[in-house]
Amino acid sequence: MLSGTAPSTQLVRRVNAGAMLKAMRGAGVVTGTELMASTGLSRATVISICDELVRLGWLRELENQRGTGDYVKGRPARRFVFDDSAASVLGIDIGANKITTIVADMAGTSLAQVTMPFRTYNVSAAERADVLDRIAADAVEKAGVSPDSVLAVSVGVAAPVSRGGEVLTVQEFWKSFDVLRIVSERHGWHVLLENDANLAALAERWQGKAQGVDNLVVMLAGDRLGSGILESGRLLHGQLGGFGELGYLENVDGVGDTYGIAHYAALWGREALESGADTNLRKLCGGDPEALTAEMVFKAAADGDHSALKALDLMALRMARVIGSISTLVNPELVVIAGGVASSAEALLPGIEQHLPDFTFTPPRLATSALGDGIVSLGAIRHALDYVEEHALDLSPASLP
Repeated sequence: MLSGTAPSTQLVRRVNAGAMLKAMRGAGVVTGTELMASTGLSRATVISICDELVRLGWLRELENQRGTGDYVKGRPARRFVFDDSAASVLGIDIGANKITTIVADMAGTSLAQVTMPFRTYNVSAAERADVLDRIAADAVEKAGVSPDSVLAVSVGVAAPVSRGGEVLTVQEFWKSFDVLRIVSERHGWHVLLENDANLAALAERWQGKAQGVDNLVVMLAGDRLGSGILESGRLLHGQLGGFGELGYLENVDGVGDTYGIAHYAALWGREALESGADTNLRKLCGGDPEALTAEMVFKAAADGDHSALKALDLMALRMARVIGSISTLVNPELVVIAGGVASSAEALLPGIEQHLPDFTFTPPRLATSALGDGIVSLGAIRHALDYVEEHALDLSPASLP
């Protein structure tokens, strides 16, 4: 009986400490009474954990001065403030053509953001490793923080990732590109891996249009489609990290693959050009169909171009099938289209909403993300902060150089 008591007590204490840090982050100066109200913990627990968090360097206790507006009759309330600058975290998005890194403080405030493109389209594991190594160091230097202050690094990858942070073994590329080893061995940081769409879901619920939404699907919909899914506020992974993977779309009529909005907008625009259609797309791409981009198609559609509008109508129907299929499976309240294509995809929403009831009995609300193409690295910051909060009693900013 006793052998199980100490670990259980320590686990509860860690959970309580994480809850208190979450309540204090961004709240300014708080008293023990206010922490009791926001966490539901007893006064003894709150004060005990506050004392420990002060010792570890997470909190600062402020002096109470009699005669100030904070003074009340009797014993002055103890006041604490979360030290946002106690340490830092990194969020990294390893994309197909570039890597983006954000450095943030403990309040989640961005201190620096750096993006580095790859030199070639077909990028080798060695080049990715080189860019990853350089961008992490450059971002920390730009943020003006010490590398030793970094307590956690979260990295988003375009592959299923298990709850234990392992990339699904069938993804051959990630066997040769060992992100954990590159970052942890070269920099000495604790590294977390997560699927990029899952991180996008965390970002959208944290700072985007899904704040307060517990049942959510966020779809990265650029060149490829990927989804991150929250149910009752909890990110879902499945047995091997494959929850939300969209390979099944190959078997959905009218869809057939996992290519995204950017891919098909450009493809159908090129087909219009090659058919000899009278379209403004020709001028936008300088007469070169291979130079046509999704942004050009959306721009032409906004100007009323018939061929571009036809491409968007096809896209709206296709995305209605995609969203309808996943909504039938997981029944979200909200589906957010995210990534670099999100700002343009706003034009698709009326068409998707019109078609959606044909493909699901439970059509969700739809939105496009305003977080831009930095959404994955932002979600990685949230992921890293969650880890730090969960392990706050094991991580001591006061011990950092």
